[in-house]
Amino acid sequence: MTAEPDLRIHFLDHLIPRATPGDYRVVVKNTLSDPDGDLDARDKLLPSEETFEIKAVRFVLSEASVHAHYPPRESTGAYTRTLPHITLSRSILPWERNLAGTRAEQPPARPPWLALLVFGENELPDDPAASGDTVLRTVEELRNPAEAGVKGPNLPSGGVDEAEARSKCQTIDVPADLFNAVAPRDDEMYYLAHVRKVVDANKTRADGEVLEEGEYAVVNANRFPHNPGNYAVHLVSLEGFEGRLSGTLPGGTTAVRLCSLHSWSFTSSEGPAADPGALLENLVAPGAEDPEALALRLPVTAPVTDDPEDDYVRERLALGYTAVPHLTLSGERTFAWYRGPATPVTAFDVPTEHSPGPHTTSDHALVYEPEHGIFDVSYAVAWTLGRTIGLADPEYTTAVSRARRELANRATTLMALAADPARASVDPDAPPALGALRELASAGFRERLSTGLKSPQLPDDAGRRTPQPRMTRAQSRSVLAEERAVSLLRTTAERNAGAIAAWQARLGLLQGVPFHHLVPDPRMLPLESLRMFRLDQGWLDALVAGAADVGVHTSVDSRLAPELDRATARSGRAKRVAGGLLIHSELIPAWPDIQVNAYLEDGTVLTELRRAKPDKRILLVLWDGVPDKVVIREPGQGIHYGIDAGNRLGLRSLAADPPIGTPLETYYPATGSLFDLHLRSDPDAGPAVLQMFGTGGLVPALAQEFGLPDLDPGQLALELVNAPLEQEILSPTGTAARTETT
Repeated sequence: MTAEPDLRIHFLDHLIPRATPGDYRVVVKNTLSDPDGDLDARDKLLPSEETFEIKAVRFVLSEASVHAHYPPRESTGAYTRTLPHITLSRSILPWERNLAGTRAEQPPARPPWLALLVFGENELPDDPAASGDTVLRTVEELRNPAEAGVKGPNLPSGGVDEAEARSKCQTIDVPADLFNAVAPRDDEMYYLAHVRKVVDANKTRADGEVLEEGEYAVVNANRFPHNPGNYAVHLVSLEGFEGRLSGTLPGGTTAVRLCSLHSWSFTSSEGPAADPGALLENLVAPGAEDPEALALRLPVTAPVTDDPEDDYVRERLALGYTAVPHLTLSGERTFAWYRGPATPVTAFDVPTEHSPGPHTTSDHALVYEPEHGIFDVSYAVAWTLGRTIGLADPEYTTAVSRARRELANRATTLMALAADPARASVDPDAPPALGALRELASAGFRERLSTGLKSPQLPDDAGRRTPQPRMTRAQSRSVLAEERAVSLLRTTAERNAGAIAAWQARLGLLQGVPFHHLVPDPRMLPLESLRMFRLDQGWLDALVAGAADVGVHTSVDSRLAPELDRATARSGRAKRVAGGLLIHSELIPAWPDIQVNAYLEDGTVLTELRRAKPDKRILLVLWDGVPDKVVIREPGQGIHYGIDAGNRLGLRSLAADPPIGTPLETYYPATGSLFDLHLRSDPDAGPAVLQMFGTGGLVPALAQEFGLPDLDPGQLALELVNAPLEQEILSPTGTAARTETT
């Protein structure tokens, strides 16, 4: 699968300024001329002269100039194949000062004067813990160290004035042997910096930097943090070290003093998380041979027999059930079948007409198999669990109790009014005396009042209402089925339905459900496994019904419960979960922001309804549909550099066809490891520093791979961009699962 780009980046070789820092003098001379030649105007038009100075960063770098760096400061991760880098907001900064190169065939461009050096623990005397510590010294102490054998930069005479010499900067002393081992060579400097032009971005990358539109300078390190431990990264100035980057220093040199413009530290971890690509491939490997191996069910290892009872058990296990202890009402101890909401097959619809509810026990949800004398307690457990979760939440129980009491009070009022036809038409929600006020404001009230006052007085027994016979309970309750009563009850139920519906919607997404109810047996989801499943809608309905039946205490509550349930359903209308995925792997802590996308066969993207981590190594993802394809992708962490899974480079196009940057689905080297071919020394015996040129040089080897005479810095940066790992899981009707890098 080729993922749609979420940003567009151009890699440029360099950005050369028009003028370097220094003092400049501009002289303007005026010349007058006519068709016969120049006129002598020396006394009238005197020359004009101006001097100015161009300044640039040299010994101190503002924090505002640092846009980002990778790995993140004080982070811990699997960085063994990563080349640290720093992104500078001033795109011209690495080329503002002149650092002459010595490579004869080097293009007409200026190598950067900055380099990014990586140091491990116990390598720098002043920073044995590799915390990124530096020593504050004056520029004069940087140039001319007082310690014997320590060499500073050979800056041009007169290039540092007296005030600048007294200013202070951050410095590090690097042992001579270590400097020779990790410092880039003169001919490599040109390839360790480039310009990144970002288009259509403004997106925050997980655990990385904010990629904003614009141009940025990027300086790459040349050392891999191959061995586990702490590492310090320093952005240093190599101005004044021209000619000393050949791997040998002047005799008697014990250490080199460098100006550190910016530093940070990180930890390169070890263990299974050090190779997320292998973990990801291992997760889906069982599905390549048998897609059903990725279904959430207990594995069956017993041999097949002719026993029908064995066939029955195998069938139950294939449907996702597991056996659980069961205590019958008569006190017998036996076992029952249980299956959680996550099933490997599509579950049948559960008939509810025979037991519409509400209920006060879970007996209605028990399923009995008379042929084998075994109960299926799945739905009974779901109902009990929903009721338990509801009762454990005081806010929910308060909302449900309030709704039921208001409904009961309304129903009682309607039944009481039903015995009096004159009062039955009164709106119970109307404020007191509102009917009398309406009578006073009605038309003709004045005339009726005047006529009544003028009429003769009636006997005491005249005008009295005839006593109505007392209504039976059945007659009074029948009033609740009348259209006016139904409307009033619906209005009352809807007052509290919103909060109840929102809570039940969260429960429908399995929030608050203990994990052992989802995966009842740990063997269903062992470490380093991935399982796909469907959701049993009957189980979810029973779960929500258990919570919905909370607070039913009287016969009136029982009669009015359907009205509250209908109001809750009208207020909810949330999407129902239909499919999901579980991953139990060291990959989850290694990739905390792992991307998991689901698609239907026609390309429709399913909505992710919930993502949770029941454990630090377990990921649960739920969708609103059953996917035909799931794509698991390494989380975006900005742009970082290094080599890909298998210690190889996933090559990208450098030509127009296919477009530049398109993954070619080929790797370099074709076999073996880049660590075996292009490091200065054995990474187990010394620093894992990339060899750019000479014997084992990466640049000429990659150029030959593409049939080019040479590579530019931008081209090399493009090839070193870490390709995010991507894994497709297709439905059994599709092709086999495969791992891709894009």
